[in-house]
Amino acid sequence: MILSVRSLALTCALGALGAALTGCGGRAAPPVARQGHQAPATSAAPSRPPTLAPGPAGLTPVFKNGPRTPDKTVALTFDADMTADQGPRAAAGEHFDNPELIATLRAFKVPATVFMTGRWADEYPREARDIGQDPQFEIANHSYSHYAFTDDCYGLPTVSEDRMRADVERAYAAFEQAGVRDAMPYFRFPGGCYDQRSLRTLSSVGVTAVQWDVVSGDAFATDADAVARQVLDGVRPGSVVVMHCTRSAAPVTERALHTIVPELRKKGFRFVKVSQLIGASAGRH
Repeated sequence: MILSVRSLALTCALGALGAALTGCGGRAAPPVARQGHQAPATSAAPSRPPTLAPGPAGLTPVFKNGPRTPDKTVALTFDADMTADQGPRAAAGEHFDNPELIATLRAFKVPATVFMTGRWADEYPREARDIGQDPQFEIANHSYSHYAFTDDCYGLPTVSEDRMRADVERAYAAFEQAGVRDAMPYFRFPGGCYDQRSLRTLSSVGVTAVQWDVVSGDAFATDADAVARQVLDGVRPGSVVVMHCTRSAAPVTERALHTIVPELRKKGFRFVKVSQLIGASAGRH
């Protein structure tokens, strides 16, 4: 949620005014085995996604980037944001999906992690299912409502403490209803906002909270080259890049990929999913 070369705070404020960011879509592919969200573990087990061990006092662990090793891996992540109250805008014709972006990732053979809201999956069940059934991608949880999990998150509406877990679980239920059988045990806080209370409240859900260390600046951006430069300047080995796959609120992201992907490959980077970075991090402890 960051304007090109502007701050995260400004973008989230714009999102609070009704321009919350949104998601993506694509064609179907052969299904993969269900993995589901599991209790935290220190390393991956067969058919179980890797997660991090709980933090101090059992708090939900927070992951920001993978190991800074000579193996130059990078994870592109795309937030599929749609808030609980944006149904009328979708009904009026606003597009909260971006099939062209997903098609470009497929054409470039770039694996990616999509952090999807449950409300988006309700609105676009076919697209959610298609992405979830494609082994090139993985779907993770971005809450159901896209409301904030702290009291002060750039003006976003908030989820009360007693509803936080239910909001996350409702998103997983929406994925199931859409036909996604392999949603990952990863959660991205709306607005990137979290505190000790929210980490403690979500600890029983068994997710790893996934943040980022590179902001793309694609939200509401109009200059694809500026987005590409911001990503290329920020990426380091093990980086997690936050982007958005939208038509209405991040219209230049797909074009920026045409620069980002070949340039990072030219620099020796290899694209991976978040699960691979978390697995590498968990294996080092």
